Amino acid sequence: MHASSKTHADALRLLEPMFAAEFGFMSSQPPDRSLLAAAFDPDVIVHEPATLPYSGDWRGLDGVAALITRMGEVWSEMEVRDLQAVRDGDLVHMACTLRLVSRATTRQVTQPFAEVLVFKDGRLLNGRPFYSDTAELLAAIT
Repeated sequence: MHASSKTHADALRLLEPMFAAEFGFMSSQPPDRSLLAAAFDPDVIVHEPATLPYSGDWRGLDGVAALITRMGEVWSEMEVRDLQAVRDGDLVHMACTLRLVSRATTRQVTQPFAEVLVFKDGRLLNGRPFYSDTAELLAAIT
């Protein structure tokens, strides 16, 4: 799906602060949860697949902070490449190539990734990620 540059640019206006908050939180020492408040609604829910070591529904800013911390324990590097996104009101569909490096094994995984995101007042309210191959992710970390 190709979107007009305006639609893609509109989506990026929501996604860029979210990614900045996530990566800023990951690199802050000690972890600074206040960095998340600018990009995540207090009632946010992120639904991770049941097969991953950070599975389940992560609720609220504390939940997002715990999820990002857990992902940082599993992956030593996380990179989003070739981001494409479209926005329709508060709904954003994004797709990219995700590159991850396992902290435990140093194995690298590069695969397609997609996410459906719902925003409220410019902050993420609901996120549902779709990994291309969770079995490959599990094999890389074990």
